[in-house]
Amino acid sequence: MTDSLTLSVSSPDEAREPFLRLVARAELVDGQHPFNDQAQIDAGKGARSLLLAERGGTVVGAAIVGQGELEFVIDPEWREEGLGRQLLDIVLRNNAQGPLLAWAHGDHPASRRLAATHRFDAVRTLLQLRRELSATSPAPRTEIPAGFEVVPYRGGRDADDWVELNARVFAGHAEQGSITADDLRFRQSESWFDPDDFLLLRDGDGRLVGYNWLKVEPGDRVGEIYVVGVEEGHAGQGLGRHLMNAGLNRLVERGCTQAALYVDADNTRAVALYRSLGFTDHTIDVQYAQRTARRTAR
Repeated sequence: MTDSLTLSVSSPDEAREPFLRLVARAELVDGQHPFNDQAQIDAGKGARSLLLAERGGTVVGAAIVGQGELEFVIDPEWREEGLGRQLLDIVLRNNAQGPLLAWAHGDHPASRRLAATHRFDAVRTLLQLRRELSATSPAPRTEIPAGFEVVPYRGGRDADDWVELNARVFAGHAEQGSITADDLRFRQSESWFDPDDFLLLRDGDGRLVGYNWLKVEPGDRVGEIYVVGVEEGHAGQGLGRHLMNAGLNRLVERGCTQAALYVDADNTRAVALYRSLGFTDHTIDVQYAQRTARRTAR
């Protein structure tokens, strides 16, 4: 008789080591991180619950639940044993928050099967695009319209201006648009944060109108266009393309050999810009919405 799966709520400090080991193994096998940044930040702050899944005293999976969302992963060594289904059953059985949204990082057949059997429908598709970088073939240094300048992030006023602009640019994007000053400070404490990788675009009056925030993990040769945005009133002036090229050249300076970014598949204007800059498909993330609260299993 095999041991049953158990889920327990863990504090970020207690769960840190087993959680990081699990995430590293999953990322190595799957080629992408099993949890998004905001979910991990919220778990670290206690705004969402971090659950460790164990069988026979061994950590075999983890989940982050809260604020109407769910993400989970099973250790690659323990897959194909029905543990993902068991974990999802337990979470849904104990969920009192109403229907959940769930991310599947990678459009895997197993995720689609779980979605179908647990009454989840695909509602959003997030593309990860990549392109090669080379010091011998840098991105073109496009001309910036007169009166604008790109400067590195230096905190203080920059932080307040960025939080305000980011909320406007992503007003229709619940995750990105809801980032607070506390969330920004949390990201600044991460090992990957470098203020010189945070490019701000200001107009002639010093007003922040755009940005390109880069993320380069220590030792990683793949640099990420973490988030890029231009105020709607300044669209169509080539500012987004200028920020993108400035970011790509900065990644080359950092020694990156590839650039990666995430974009919603239905954001046709942004997708067209990125493809014109040489980005191509790498992976697909799918967000699922639970149709109705599932009945408690007997």
